[in-house]
Amino acid sequence: MPSSKSQANKHHYEVVAARPPSADPRDTIDFLDEHWTALTAEPGGVDYLEVDVAGTRALWVVPHGVDDGRVILYAHGGGFISGSMYTHRKMVGHLAKAAGSRALVYDYAFAHEYKYPHQLDTTIAVYRWLAAQGVTADRIMVAGDSAGAILAIGLIQALRDRGERLPTGIALISPWLDMTQSGETFQTNAAKDPMFSRDAVSWLASNFLGSVDRRDPRASPLHAELTGLPPLCIQVGGDETLLDESRMFAARAKAAGVPVELEVFPEMLHSFQMMAGRAPEADDAIRKLGAWIRRH
Repeated sequence: MPSSKSQANKHHYEVVAARPPSADPRDTIDFLDEHWTALTAEPGGVDYLEVDVAGTRALWVVPHGVDDGRVILYAHGGGFISGSMYTHRKMVGHLAKAAGSRALVYDYAFAHEYKYPHQLDTTIAVYRWLAAQGVTADRIMVAGDSAGAILAIGLIQALRDRGERLPTGIALISPWLDMTQSGETFQTNAAKDPMFSRDAVSWLASNFLGSVDRRDPRASPLHAELTGLPPLCIQVGGDETLLDESRMFAARAKAAGVPVELEVFPEMLHSFQMMAGRAPEADDAIRKLGAWIRRH
């Protein structure tokens, strides 16, 4: 039975799904900036420093007393229509504390501003900036939630295909991995997930990709060649419509020889870790993900 505090995440998605559509994308961005951010408690003991990264806004998330040499490069979610370094700073703060590492969370353009691959190009530029600061690949963990997973895995593919040394691992929260919506849980979890219907996710995919093929491997990681990826940790909610994407991706990664840990949290919905500091399920997940990052 989910805790009463964890129901705030479901209520959030119910409210978002019930909002009438707006012709102005800024309305959605502003609404989620206010309401999504409120799900997470302040982690405490964390400093935030805004920085310009190759022309991109970013935020250093620095828990007190951590190893400054290790960095979690974090790509936030939001379906490429919302989310920012501000909506996610507190959750990333909780994760950075659990991992004993500082983190860098960065902004990227929304889909109404630029289509794919602009967001991936931004991610690669941020990674290059980290390298220019002297942070080597063996001191970087790449992480992301939801749409951020596309950018995290796309970055790793780009580095691998160029023969470069890879970061130490990939940590994913409720990843969005399949632009074709092929998972059966779009049907079996439809009544449990108030937000991410097949039609809604299909629209998000079209909005992000424009004319790009939905099986483009760097935009749709489920259809990518996964050989050579670093260790992978995936956390996903058991009531998500996107659940099958994580299962299928984990199976394909294992078949390609990638070390994979997949944990399904019963009765949880998309990105429930955003309730860190308020709901025990979120705190448990953050603790486990932080421990995995420490080990890698």
